[in-house]
Amino acid sequence: MPIPREQRSVFFAWERRRGVRSVFGRARARQTLLAVGALAGFVSLNRLERHASQVRVTRASITTAMNAVAAWRADHDHGCPPSMAEIVSAGYLTLLPRDAWGRPIRMTCPGRRDPAGFDVSSDGPDGRPEGLDRVE
Repeated sequence: MPIPREQRSVFFAWERRRGVRSVFGRARARQTLLAVGALAGFVSLNRLERHASQVRVTRASITTAMNAVAAWRADHDHGCPPSMAEIVSAGYLTLLPRDAWGRPIRMTCPGRRDPAGFDVSSDGPDGRPEGLDRVE
């Protein structure tokens, strides 16, 4: 039986209805996976860069604290300051130095590396004094 003339029609590709399945169909799987992979890459790079910038900020705070401790020691016959609070109260620093994670900077006098000197360090992101991610 032939198809009546009223029911015969031609559909072009741009006239078809588009639904959710057409976005995630086989033809678009490669583009979808590429977009998801690129987004995951950007998120990963953002996280790495944020961590690196926090380490840079912490190292700048450590350098400032080291300069203040060295100045205090030069003025006090190379003795060790009792604490970072003493350095602040003596006017060598305006505030107690903190790392990028909000924790106070640690000063060890005499130092582990140099027994005649001092060490200034941060506990790092995990907050453990002897953690592997501390910043020195």
